[in-house]
Amino acid sequence: MIIAKNQSELSAAIAALKNENPSAKVGFVPTMGALHPGHMTLIANARQQTDIVVCSIFVNPTQFNNPKDLETYPRTIDADKELLLRNGCNILLLPDFDSVYPNGVLNYEIDLGGIDKHMEGAFRPGHFKGVCMVVERFFEMVKPEIAFFGLKDFQQLAVIKKMVQVKRLPVTIVGVPIARAESGLALSSRNALLSDTEKEEAALIHKALLSGMNRYKETVDAMAIRSKIESEFLNSSLTVEYISFVDNNTLQEVNKVDANTTVCIVVYCGNVRLIDNMQFSEAK
Repeated sequence: MIIAKNQSELSAAIAALKNENPSAKVGFVPTMGALHPGHMTLIANARQQTDIVVCSIFVNPTQFNNPKDLETYPRTIDADKELLLRNGCNILLLPDFDSVYPNGVLNYEIDLGGIDKHMEGAFRPGHFKGVCMVVERFFEMVKPEIAFFGLKDFQQLAVIKKMVQVKRLPVTIVGVPIARAESGLALSSRNALLSDTEKEEAALIHKALLSGMNRYKETVDAMAIRSKIESEFLNSSLTVEYISFVDNNTLQEVNKVDANTTVCIVVYCGNVRLIDNMQFSEAK
């Protein structure tokens, strides 16, 4: 695995690999590190669909509206390198701030048609502007044919697809299904901040979403399904920040649920903010 720390090293690494295979497709997996098996499903998909797999690790300050969240975000670079090496990553892009933002953080504006204004956009002002800024910059650096993102961050995936459309960027965005622990807890870098006991408690999030799927067998009323999900948390130590039922295409809130609806949830386990979702098309 080649480690590139800036644009010139990255371009040289890709050129060297393309010299061996001129028609090679580049796949890109952007991350903020603290890698786990969920990230490795992204790497696996990239290996299956492309020839050169590039993974970036960069904790992007422009997408954190809470400085404490940025400060406490887990960083495990040595373990990350080993995991990527074992899973067939070809190039690790490990840039510093100046390599990503050589001219500093410039003003960045994009009209995403409103899909960035609610859910995460409402609770984390400026978050998606930071996400779009850094992802577009990485696309400029890597020039991938395909980029891979996890469906756990459902709204983020929609935002990135919209950004690519608006900016007319020559990259295909692939969403990869959520990877879960045996308990059902969605795999996340933030899980590293949980104790073993808290991880057991946080498994309730998945259980609550499944209860919502079961309620869907009896009613399509979003309020009734929301009440069922909320009831699962009544005697727990977890705190629900929001539960939203959104249309898969527009991300607008819906009152009636169908197979084109996703329920998105954010829950605090102690001080750790956990995100998850489930699509009603998955309801058995």
